[in-house]
Amino acid sequence: MGQKGSSDKKKDRRSRDESPAPEDRKKCRGCCFPLLVALLQLLLGVAVAAVAFLMLAISPSLLARETPHWAGIILCLVSILGFILYCVTYVPDERTTLQFIVKLLYFILCVIGLVISVLAVAFSGYHYSQTSSFSCVQARDTCVCTLDKDDPIARTFTYEGVSDCEVITGTLTLYFLIQIILNLVQALVCAVGAFIMWKDRYQVFFAGLQIGSASTQQWQKV
Repeated sequence: MGQKGSSDKKKDRRSRDESPAPEDRKKCRGCCFPLLVALLQLLLGVAVAAVAFLMLAISPSLLARETPHWAGIILCLVSILGFILYCVTYVPDERTTLQFIVKLLYFILCVIGLVISVLAVAFSGYHYSQTSSFSCVQARDTCVCTLDKDDPIARTFTYEGVSDCEVITGTLTLYFLIQIILNLVQALVCAVGAFIMWKDRYQVFFAGLQIGSASTQQWQKV
């Protein structure tokens, strides 16, 4: 009986040592993944803003919805909050006010970033379809474009500070296409970030259930 009891205790101790700590697993899931998401958000935000300012350099007549630098800047701010989340010391079940507030803000901003990125995709797609169908005429340092050159009452689009209309029908159209791709990827990254935060809060996965008593502890897989 003495040997059997000693053997059972050794097995219990071995199973407890081999079982991964739930806190470590949760820390990895709750911190490392947001770090990767935040890094992607930063890179995409910088890329979107850079392309938008390049578009604005073509002509000062471009509107804010045509140059979605605002989408890139907002995503950079969201990524900064993601880095702060990574630096916050992990405490199980959000027992610190700072951790809870940062997680909640990051989730909300990821959702806002998702909506903004979808809006930027919609605007860029609309203007891409327009510029692809433009018929432009050069007038000094101004480019006057219409959707239908045979229609005398067709709406005209005037781009000032343009020396060559090819920049509007070629380069600007390419920039709109790049914005569509970047903002679409940006929206997917924001969706992943929001999903990770929601899953970390409401769908916690355990490696095992710890059943304890006054004298012994035993890990049992569930």
